Amino acid sequence: MKSDLIEINKVSLSFGDKPILKELDLTIGKGESLAIIGGSGEGKSVLLKCILGLIPQDTGSIKFMGSKITGKNKESFLSKFGMLFQGAALFDSLPVWENISFRDKYNKELTELDRRKLAKDTLELVGLPESTMELFPAELSGGMQKRVGIARAIVTNPHILFFDEPTSGLDSITAHNINKLIRNIVTRLGATTVTISHDISSVKVIADKIALLDSGSITWQGKKSDFESTNYPKVRQFRNPESF
Repeated sequence: MKSDLIEINKVSLSFGDKPILKELDLTIGKGESLAIIGGSGEGKSVLLKCILGLIPQDTGSIKFMGSKITGKNKESFLSKFGMLFQGAALFDSLPVWENISFRDKYNKELTELDRRKLAKDTLELVGLPESTMELFPAELSGGMQKRVGIARAIVTNPHILFFDEPTSGLDSITAHNINKLIRNIVTRLGATTVTISHDISSVKVIADKIALLDSGSITWQGKKSDFESTNYPKVRQFRNPESF
């Protein structure tokens, strides 16, 4: 049985008079690959920012390994996650190898040669050649930028990976290749994975479990196989929007 790595309990958040999250409950099991889906403006990215501690919730609690993500526990949590931002969010002024090894930039135990080797080895995992290392983000295609973003997310062998709209802005063929890459890497690392996405084709490849965020709450969650068979109206709408 998988233990809960992250526990979200009765989390609420409003921006002014507008409620975004409403007593939201969700657990993320160790080794689980969870996708959080929902319509635009439903609060998916806000929830992710709350988990990461970028936005404080108004009420409720978020726990990592049974403890609230504060103080030393927050430092432990932050050291154990990798993040692929929407649009990759690479540093334009840094070459690929420095983007990938950025978290170790001020690690005195690692030389520049060490960081370059880390970048080279990680590029191989995401299917990019060593020649990519000296290129700058502007010289890369959208798909290559996503691969570099994934490399940066996994370079520290994190326990938890967060993907925010991993196929955003990509054509269907490139998106499919990125989905397969993410699935393979998640399997290889054995990491817990949380993916925010509205792309159901992406979710079906990456996720084992799916949670639907609707009107500020998780209104449905289950295994991927349950997602395919349930008659819950909102899930059916995501599966086949043309039928509504």
